Amino acid sequence: MTRSKPADVRFYFDADIRGLGMLLSRIRPDVTYPGDPGGEVHKRIRPPCVVKDVATPDDAWIPQVTEQGWLIITRDRHIRVRPREIAAVRDYGARLVALTAADATTIFNQLEVVMCRWRDIVNCLDRAGPFIYTATRSTFEPVSLTPQ
Repeated sequence: MTRSKPADVRFYFDADIRGLGMLLSRIRPDVTYPGDPGGEVHKRIRPPCVVKDVATPDDAWIPQVTEQGWLIITRDRHIRVRPREIAAVRDYGARLVALTAADATTIFNQLEVVMCRWRDIVNCLDRAGPFIYTATRSTFEPVSLTPQ
């Protein structure tokens, strides 16, 4: 009998793309999302997510997720011009990738962006925060964290 081992969660899919997080958590033991009850994938047991409620404010979940060492993946076309969100990433030392494609509004289109940029996203795991990258099907670009 083979025993299951604990999963090493590495990716947090924000409430904005929770459906994509739910989809990917079925095939990847290292993916979680707000309200994730945990589960077993490939003989790895993922614990429940530390963020219990999809309505948890950014200033509450960003430090929780950052403390876990997770890479945040979200959808925000306008992240470059959101000073509060940029400040939260900077202040908490978060690592964040924002899907910014105009049509990344459905789970399928979000999946397409994530899969096109997957190698870039995985490479972010080796980088210390804080940082923000924007991702579309064809681009992966850093966002300045200094106030404009």
